[in-house]
Amino acid sequence: MVLILVAILVLFIVLIGFLIMLYNGFVSKRNMVEEALSGIDVILKKRFDLIPNLIETIKGYATHEKETLTEIVRLRNQASGVQSNEQKMQMDANLSQAVTKIFALAENYPDLKANTNFQSLQTDLLNLETDIERSKRYYNGTVRDYNIAVQSFPGVVIANAFGFAKKDFLVLADATQRETPKVQF
Repeated sequence: MVLILVAILVLFIVLIGFLIMLYNGFVSKRNMVEEALSGIDVILKKRFDLIPNLIETIKGYATHEKETLTEIVRLRNQASGVQSNEQKMQMDANLSQAVTKIFALAENYPDLKANTNFQSLQTDLLNLETDIERSKRYYNGTVRDYNIAVQSFPGVVIANAFGFAKKDFLVLADATQRETPKVQF
């Protein structure tokens, strides 16, 4: 009789330990997702801070391109005030398209293109774009791991009991960005 009680007690302790381990795993994965999203915010902030310097450098060369520059400044200011993740990703896509316009604009101004300050800012911005893309991939990887844990058995039982819900992946906001660009000479 004592042996059966000890076995039941050991089994109960193992079960409680397993449940604690699952719960802590969910908390850890959720925190990794939040940390990855925070990393994206940090890089987007760096880009927001770099854009005014780039605009000021361009202004001296491209005086009649005021509309393009004004649009970029408007997007930058609008993007720095959004709160929701969906809005941030939409503004990021809009700002990325605007940054592409800056580089295209530089092609029309050889003096601007040769300016070392512009080249430095362009390099910094391109590096930030690469960092943003890497951060988004990292985020999606942490979301994948989290979602697998939340949706797999026996974790799904604990996840539902404690309110751990599936997270959304970051995806392209504009479906046209998936299309292969046409290159013509």
